[in-house]
Amino acid sequence: MVPVTAAHDVERIEQANASGRPPVVFVHGLWLLPSSWDRWATVFEEAGYAPVTPGWPDDPETVEEANAHPEVFAGKGVAEVVDHFADLIGRLDRKPAVIGHSFGGLITQILAGRGLSAASVAIDPAPFQGVLPLPVSSLRSAAPVLGNPANFHRAVPLTYDQFRYGFANAVSEEEARELYETFAVPAPGEPLFQAAVANFNPWSETKVDTENPERGPLLLVSGEKDHTVPWAITNASYKKQHRNERAVTEITEIAGRGHALTIDSGWREVAETALAFVKRFH
Repeated sequence: MVPVTAAHDVERIEQANASGRPPVVFVHGLWLLPSSWDRWATVFEEAGYAPVTPGWPDDPETVEEANAHPEVFAGKGVAEVVDHFADLIGRLDRKPAVIGHSFGGLITQILAGRGLSAASVAIDPAPFQGVLPLPVSSLRSAAPVLGNPANFHRAVPLTYDQFRYGFANAVSEEEARELYETFAVPAPGEPLFQAAVANFNPWSETKVDTENPERGPLLLVSGEKDHTVPWAITNASYKKQHRNERAVTEITEIAGRGHALTIDSGWREVAETALAFVKRFH
């Protein structure tokens, strides 16, 4: 079942269509909200694009509201979220570029595999079915959710120490605390469980069609110091995507950066890397 699209997301789509500019859809990952893309949206708008920053189904508008009502995040699986974004993209007048971070990077690749994007950038993307590396740091980052099977049906917040390790290990203590207070919200546990068992489930919702000739160009971006999605995972994703003989597939590593690379003080370097790639094809 495709979820009902939030009114404000429809409004953003209509604004993008009315602008006549090429659209760019941003997909956030776990423990963040669409507002995490606000600065990116400004950069892309100034470059001549129409940015669209939808939420996952039922996302609150603000971090304060999200932390006050964590229950709204519970029970969201990968397929539901992908169908939500596919529905939004179907309302656009033309194919967008799609940029996603973390689980948003996984969703970006699933959408690309459906032939829905003109160009895609997956930043520190969560692994899809068939990606085998399981670094210790990734397991530790996922432990706040995977450590309790009951979390499958729950929304799970991160403590500051958990956020510091999984997201903000490559910035100062002061910046890490600021990022936590500004951006961190609870997240559904279900997607992490789905990713964890993907290679044992032939019907996994994390499956990506890497061979679709309509996939379009794809850039994978890895933060050098990322604990949550280290280079080993992103590079394994790249190797599978690179087998697509009809579409450009590239990978780059951003030196000295952790999983918070889209929101920390170095965000602009990552945004400009993504923008340069999108400009080549969209």
